[in-house]
Amino acid sequence: MKQHILIVDDDPHARDLLKRLVGPLGDVHEAADSTAAQKMLSTLPRVDLVMTDMAMNEPQEGLKVLAATRELHAETPVVVITAYGNIEGALDTIQQGAFDYLQKPFDVDAIVRVVRRALEQRRLVEENRSLRQQVRQTPLVGRSAALLEVYKQVARAAGTNVPVLITGETGTGKEMVARALHQRSLRASAPFIPVDCGAIAESLMESELFGHAKGAFTGAASARRGLFEEADAGTLFLDEIGDVGPKIQAQLLRALQEGEIRRVGESNSIKVDVRVVAATNKDLKVLAKEGKFREDLLYRLDVVSLHLPPLRERKEDIPALVQHFAAAHARGGARPVVTPEAIERLCAYSWPGNVRQLENVVARALALNATGVLGPTDFPAPIGDAESKSAPLVAEGLSLSELSRRYAAQVLQQTSGNKSEAARILGVDRKTLYKLLGPGDEPADVE
Repeated sequence: MKQHILIVDDDPHARDLLKRLVGPLGDVHEAADSTAAQKMLSTLPRVDLVMTDMAMNEPQEGLKVLAATRELHAETPVVVITAYGNIEGALDTIQQGAFDYLQKPFDVDAIVRVVRRALEQRRLVEENRSLRQQVRQTPLVGRSAALLEVYKQVARAAGTNVPVLITGETGTGKEMVARALHQRSLRASAPFIPVDCGAIAESLMESELFGHAKGAFTGAASARRGLFEEADAGTLFLDEIGDVGPKIQAQLLRALQEGEIRRVGESNSIKVDVRVVAATNKDLKVLAKEGKFREDLLYRLDVVSLHLPPLRERKEDIPALVQHFAAAHARGGARPVVTPEAIERLCAYSWPGNVRQLENVVARALALNATGVLGPTDFPAPIGDAESKSAPLVAEGLSLSELSRRYAAQVLQQTSGNKSEAARILGVDRKTLYKLLGPGDEPADVE
């Protein structure tokens, strides 16, 4: 998505110069004074950066633009442009919430550098909000003994700043656990930065993690912050940590030990406050014995260990996961119905791709089924071909109310009569559950 930049200056030549300089970085909008700027701020659907002159019709008119931006686009950074003799006023605007200030006459390199930094901050703020929303929308789901143990460990580790190592097969939900750990920590308002170490070439990994100086290598036209710096005060999630090479391992060890990193091409170190959460589907202890993974780095990463068992070892979580994914991928706001026969087929399957595969299967079934009722035949082979011991629930001529009643009764039976748990799985309250069941169809209540 292209970012939008608003330039506010009463000098058309200055606006034209700024437009030519920052035009390659986003769509540029112009205003000649604070009144026109406020009108644009109230009508534009998004503004990612405001650049405003301080002195226009009034000596401190830029403050009006700053105030309007903070009111209408609270997370949008504002860069103040000031004449040489008005530095003190510019510093005051920083205290009032401006992102940075630039002096006239313009330093071209400084303009581009500040604008890039401001737009990057805006992008990260938006991304972090999206990630926090994703955490709320995709909570840890399941009630198996193994997963409850993971819940307990997440709760205990969330209040600390020590590194955490999450292990488990591919698709078990390691990133979801890492996000939950971050969201429950004191760092929740800071960035959560995920890194797929297995997807980044070794030659690019150093620059990605630690950043680089301008001219550090061919193509490095400007300095760049690395992901450690982007995650400052937050959490850096290193997925598939077992795939990184020896050079990066040594640099990660130093970052963990010293709390500082060094950009490629620079000699000065930069202090960072980052919590590292790593994940792997490999046995790092075996790799360490084979000389493929630094043992000292393993000790630094493995302060707290969380292991996610494969889905085939916690099949009691499948019904809740299916209902969760069905609700997440529902069309038109209606809550889909997954029949007990379908649940039984899903529970009978071994799920080599774990939770990720289960979500994909449920999403595919909903995309291809317009009725909102998923039965055994809605799932692909070999899942749909698994043995089923139950009689078909959806019989010819069966009314929707009878279908709902039988489904609610079977869910209640699966929960051993626990109405609260059955209502949770069905996504209704207990009063609605009683209405679905009807009179005389209520097993003994178990709470």
